[in-house]
Amino acid sequence: MLELADIVSARQRIAGRVHRTPTFPARTLGEMGGVRLHLKAELFQKTGSFKPRGVFNKLLSMSDDERSRGLVSISAGNHAAALAFGSSSLGARATIVMRASAVRSKVEATRAYGGEVILTEQPLMDVCREIQEVQGLILVHPFDDPALIAGQGTVGLEVLEDVPDLDTVIVPVGGGGLIAGIATAVKASRSEAKVIGVEPEEADAMTRALEAGEPVDIGHPTSVADGLSPPFAGRHTLPVVQRLVDEVVLVSEEDIIQATRLVMERCKLAAEPAGVAGVAALLSGAAQIERDSRVVCVITGGNVDLDRLAQIL
Repeated sequence: MLELADIVSARQRIAGRVHRTPTFPARTLGEMGGVRLHLKAELFQKTGSFKPRGVFNKLLSMSDDERSRGLVSISAGNHAAALAFGSSSLGARATIVMRASAVRSKVEATRAYGGEVILTEQPLMDVCREIQEVQGLILVHPFDDPALIAGQGTVGLEVLEDVPDLDTVIVPVGGGGLIAGIATAVKASRSEAKVIGVEPEEADAMTRALEAGEPVDIGHPTSVADGLSPPFAGRHTLPVVQRLVDEVVLVSEEDIIQATRLVMERCKLAAEPAGVAGVAALLSGAAQIERDSRVVCVITGGNVDLDRLAQIL
């Protein structure tokens, strides 16, 4: 099981390779939700999301020989860009399998960072495993890897430094890597604080895994929050969520769209829909928060496709 020491070590390992992102108050949105709200702005992270934290911790935990074999993964987009960026920074090559319907700007960004992108309509992991076997590559999972989770947990360390008396942290959930890391960091230092996860109603892999007691393959979920639409929750992440996360709630597509609009209008943050799921849960009432609590919502990314954004807002 992941421990706080793993996250502290990850922070030391990735120092200088990622940004220390800001946490700032969002008074207007907080008043709308009846809480004292802060936003953790991971959209200002390198490549535009929190993902490089875990990627760098994973890659720097590997030997030079392992990295030299080449890396492979699957992604909706943000992990793809992070892996391409991290691999190029360390002199390695990365191949990322993405859906044929992936957001075009995320595909282009991944290629610009030096990654090779394979677009497919087949199950991503099946294609990834085939490439891995044929080319002898090392898999860097997008969320279900202890080193990756520890790297993402560094977000939690920074949240605690910026808002040491927080009552609740709300975290968007895809496969569970980010919330598993944050929950480990937060609960180890402030056990009374609540950790709440948020999924789209249309992509509820973690919710179904919690109900079943094991990961459940939900096929190819489609949500406006494409970064929160993995086909399954992780086998490494699920036990952490079961043990440390207070609850995982669901939000509608309309809730996410409304939160995207409000974060842009009121906070001047160009966040992608997946990044504002925590705000959506707060403002819609899906997350039941005690009034006047100190709340941190993690804004996980800002890799928004402008053409798609124009269609939904």
